[in-house]
Amino acid sequence: MLVLNNTSAQPVIFLLTGIPGLRADQVWFSIPFCLLYVIALSGNSMILLVVFCEPSLHAPMYYFLSMLSATDLSLSLCTLSTTLGVLWLDAREINLNACIAQMFFLHGFTFMESGVLLAMAFDRFVAICDPLRYTTILTNTRIAQIGVIVLIRNVAVMLPVVLFVKRLSFCSSLVLSHAYCYHVDLIQLSCSDNRINSILGLFALFSTTGFDCPCILLSYILIIRSVLSIASSEERQKAFNTCISHISAVAIFYIPLISLSLVHRYGRSAPPFIHTIMANVFLLIPPVLNPIIYSVKTKQIRKAINKVLMQRKSHV
Repeated sequence: MLVLNNTSAQPVIFLLTGIPGLRADQVWFSIPFCLLYVIALSGNSMILLVVFCEPSLHAPMYYFLSMLSATDLSLSLCTLSTTLGVLWLDAREINLNACIAQMFFLHGFTFMESGVLLAMAFDRFVAICDPLRYTTILTNTRIAQIGVIVLIRNVAVMLPVVLFVKRLSFCSSLVLSHAYCYHVDLIQLSCSDNRINSILGLFALFSTTGFDCPCILLSYILIIRSVLSIASSEERQKAFNTCISHISAVAIFYIPLISLSLVHRYGRSAPPFIHTIMANVFLLIPPVLNPIIYSVKTKQIRKAINKVLMQRKSHV
């Protein structure tokens, strides 16, 4: 049996997978995928543009929203080339180093999105529970510090994961389950002991999303308790309305993420296309829906987008 690793003279080449069982029709599936990528890239770019250009949006809530959009944009870009390459051109080959790099950015931006959602939950908590100190607590410096902390945390948890993947050896089967490199998928192809990799992967998951999710839940318990103490029903409704967009963003991020993790670890008997559908839902739905949700539900964002578009039209 031929054993390959990162130090072998013969490079380790993996084969990416598009739509299992439908390889001949993949070019047709590429059309909706391409459309979703266009919506994700254009939608998040628009959010970044309006927050940058519109002075009225230079506030903590919108700075965090721009972080979310930048993360969604990056998450889409890091898988766009391999996904559309497989579906359009049947370009399935990817070497180990490229695969590891894509895995680092894919999981890193996923964990970063989780951290940004936690920061946005903290923003809503302070805005509703301690509004008089909102501007003094969430200063521009503190917002920048939160962003840097989220970034450092992601690099710190992902570096050991990457380094230990590079130590693995691979044998005959080098076919990945998706059109991109996913950590659990990659280590399952190893023919060497991968227990430390599984432990590091679980540690990375629980120290990021596993920590963030309960904290977000706790923040909303405190927010609900604070809102219910407001005497006016109109004020209660107004306070809840400021949280709807964020609650939607949390739901469309965590539900597919948890489902994909469960399918990978416990659903090995499930048909291959189930893994593919879950993986693509996890990848594309949050970047596609987040800008739509915030544009529809946030009046200030909607007005700023209309203003930017009108300015562009007047210059044409």
